[in-house]
Amino acid sequence: MSDIRDGGRFIVMGVPGRLDEPTREAIREIQPGGFILFGRNIGLPPIPDAAGVLGEPGSPEGLRAFIDELRSLVDHEPVVTLDQEGGRVSRLRGLRGGAEPPSARSLAEKGSLALIERHGALTGRLLRLFGFNLNLCPVLDVTYDHEADNSLKNRCYGVTPAEVSRNARAFARAMRAEGVLATGKHFPGYSRAAVDPHHDLPVVRRSRAELAADEWIPFRENLTEVELIMTGHAFFPGLDASGLPTSLSKGIVEDLLRRELGFAGWVISDDLDMGAITRHKPLEEATRLAVEAGTDLLLLCHDVGRVRQAARAIAELPAAVLRRGAERLEKLRERLSPPATFSPAAFEGVNRDIAGLRAEVLGPGAPPFTGGSGKVGAVEAAKLSPVNTVGDRAVGAPEEYSRRRAGRQV
Repeated sequence: MSDIRDGGRFIVMGVPGRLDEPTREAIREIQPGGFILFGRNIGLPPIPDAAGVLGEPGSPEGLRAFIDELRSLVDHEPVVTLDQEGGRVSRLRGLRGGAEPPSARSLAEKGSLALIERHGALTGRLLRLFGFNLNLCPVLDVTYDHEADNSLKNRCYGVTPAEVSRNARAFARAMRAEGVLATGKHFPGYSRAAVDPHHDLPVVRRSRAELAADEWIPFRENLTEVELIMTGHAFFPGLDASGLPTSLSKGIVEDLLRRELGFAGWVISDDLDMGAITRHKPLEEATRLAVEAGTDLLLLCHDVGRVRQAARAIAELPAAVLRRGAERLEKLRERLSPPATFSPAAFEGVNRDIAGLRAEVLGPGAPPFTGGSGKVGAVEAAKLSPVNTVGDRAVGAPEEYSRRRAGRQV
C-alpha cells in the first residue's frame, strides 16, 4: 500500500491563517514538500474589504514563530515560499509597519538597474529574516497591454522581451546572493492571455515560432539565473493539441522546457486551486498529470483537505515516476538556505530601506505605505484579482474565486 508521504513530498501547501490541531496533524501525516504563505498567515494591510472592514496588520515576531512551527512539523528541510514581487503582490506589507516595495513596472519605468538590484537584495534579506527560502518571482512575462485582464497588471519588468530579461535577471541575481532562490514565471507565457487563470483557462493562440521569437526570450535568457520555473495554466493549441493546460502537459514541461530549451532546474506549478484547473479537471487527475509531466512541486494553496486528497492520488503513481521526482527534490533541498537570525531591529532596518527604495522609485509624492496606517497606493481597484494581498482574506475553497469576482466591488 502506498504511503501518503510519497505524494506529499511533491506538494507545497497553503495553511489556514492560524494553525489548529487538525492542520498540524494533517501536516505530520502528509509531510508536504513545503508551505506557501498568504496574507491570511502574515497579516492584512489596511485596505477595506467589501464590508468596509480594515485588515489587521500582523506581528513580525509572530510570523517568524509561525514559520518556525511549520518547519518543526516536517522531518525534512521544507520549501517555505510566498509571492513577494513588489507593488500589489507584496505579502509582507501586511506586517505591522511593513513597507510595500515598488512594483516591477515602476522599477522598469524608472530605468535603473541599480534600483532593481537594490530591490532584489532587500527582498532576499527580508525573506531570510522570517525563514523563507524561495520567492515566487520574478515574473518573466512581457507586458503587451497594461489593461489586459490576465492577472499581470503592473507585475512585469518591461514592454519588450529584452527589457524584461535584463531587469528580471538583475533582481534574481541580487536576491539569490542573499540566499533566497528565484522562480521565473509563468511559462510558456501569460502575456497574450485575455483571461485571468484564477477564474478560467486562457487559450493563447500563438505558434511555436511566434513564442520563440518573442515571449520565450526572457525565459531562455534566464534559464540559469532562476532555480525554478513556474508553469502557468493556459492552453496553447500551437504547442500541445491534447487540450491540456500547459501545467499538466508532458509535452510542455518535459519535452519543451527541459529537453528543447535545456532547463536544468526545478519546475513548480501555479496554484492548482485556480479556476483554470478546477473548472476542467478533477483534483486527482490534475495532480497526477502534473507529476507525470515532470513537475517537481505542485502548489495547492487553499484547502488542507484537498492537499490530503492530492497526496494520496500522487502516491498511487508508478514507483519509477515517484523515484525520479524524489531524487530531484532531494537535490533541491540541498540548495535551501536556513533562516537568518531574527530580531525586531533587523526587521525594522530592512523595512526602512524598503520604504526608502519606494520613495526613490515612486517619487516624493507617493503614499509612504506602511502596514500600520494609511491606504495602499499601488493596489489597482479596477480589476481585482486574487493575486492581490487583500484577496487572501476571503478565499477558502477554489470555487470562491468566481463568486468573489462576480460580487466584489472595491
